[in-house]
This record gives sequence, C-alpha cells and structure tokens, in this order.
Amino acid sequence: MSRHIVTLSDRPDLAPIVARWRVEAFFDHPGGYTVEEMTAMILAPAVGPEENFVLFDGDEPVGTAGIAPYDLDTRPDLAPWLVGVFVKPAFRGRGHAATLVRRVEAFAQQASVPALWLYTATAELLYSRLGWQFVGMEQDGSNAVTLMRRDLSA
Repeated sequence: MSRHIVTLSDRPDLAPIVARWRVEAFFDHPGGYTVEEMTAMILAPAVGPEENFVLFDGDEPVGTAGIAPYDLDTRPDLAPWLVGVFVKPAFRGRGHAATLVRRVEAFAQQASVPALWLYTATAELLYSRLGWQFVGMEQDGSNAVTLMRRDLSA
C-alpha cells in the first residue's frame, strides 16, 4: 500500500478525525478538550506558520502531526511547535511518526522557520533519533515533560 500525506487546509473534512485522535491521546482527562472544541481549534484561522498533516496508509488515515505557534503554557517565549504527533496503534513501528515529523520540519523550513520546539513525556528517544536536541525539563500541569529543539537553519 502507498503512503501519502495531505494537509487539513486541503482536506478540512479530516479535522474531526484528527481532533478525536488528539483528544484521546493527549487531552482525555478532566479539564481536557472535547472533540468539538479540538475540531474548532484545528480549523481556526492560521496565525503564522501553522498546518496539520494527515498520513494515509493506502486509503486509511493513520496518523497526524502539526506545526502551531504555541503549545506549552509555561513557555510562551518559544515558537513554533511540533504538535500532536500521533499514529494509530495498529500502524506503529512502520516509520509513520518519523515521516510525519519530517513533513512538519520541511513545511517549517519552507516557511523560513529557524527552529522548532516540542515537549514530550514519552517519546524523547524517537525525537533524539530524528535529530532533536534535549533542552531541559518543564512542567505541563502536574506532569514533568522533556523540552526539545530542532535546528532547521543548517
């Protein structure tokens, strides 16, 4: 089967699927977002370099990642961010996350972004293998998370 990536700006009909994945993966807790709220956020007008990508494996959407102007409340000084990297569990281990991250990086480079930021509680090894650098530890609510940076100027 072939893999291909589409943007949500080209396929806004995919926004509810991406929203559901993000809510279930990252915000499924008290005070988190509903799928409807996340869909509205995803479809809101862009502020700076902002886009969401959906990876298809054949005809099936299987993963997503995006670039956003903000992500971590404790670090409003940093921008933009790699956000919402998610691959459906049945499709993990096939390089899909790396493909999505590389697509976001390419989009950022085309927009003349010198560096991207991310935070993770579980995937530091994945991002390290892709060239992201450990910056330090931060707090996301009550959770300790790893802050990472990817220099895109080289």
